[in-house]
Amino acid sequence: MDKAELTTWALANGWQIIAGNPCLTKPSAPKEAIVRMLLKATVVHIEAKKPAGKWEKVSGAAYGDITPDEDTGLPRGLGLDTIVGFTMLMRDNKDRQVFAKLTGKPPT
Repeated sequence: MDKAELTTWALANGWQIIAGNPCLTKPSAPKEAIVRMLLKATVVHIEAKKPAGKWEKVSGAAYGDITPDEDTGLPRGLGLDTIVGFTMLMRDNKDRQVFAKLTGKPPT
C-alpha cells in the first residue's frame, strides 16, 4: 500500500485528519487525537499519545511491507490487528462518524 491508499483506507475506517495526519480520537474527547498515523516518504509510523502528552511510536513499516488483508482490507504489517484496543478504537470512531451522518449532526 502507498500513502494515498493508506489515507483512503484510514478515512473510510473511522480515522480523521487532524494536524495533517490520519488520527483516531478518544470517544469522550473527539477533537483530541490519541493515535496518529505518520505517513513519511518511505515509512509509516503508528504513534499513541501517552497520558503526559508525549507521542510514543507503537509500530512502523515501509510502504512495501504493508499489504491489505484480503477479507477486511486492514493494512497488514503495521500491527493494527495485533495492538490491543486499536480495533475497538477504530470501530468507535467509525460508528461515531456514521451516526453523525445519520442524524445530520457533525461529530463532536
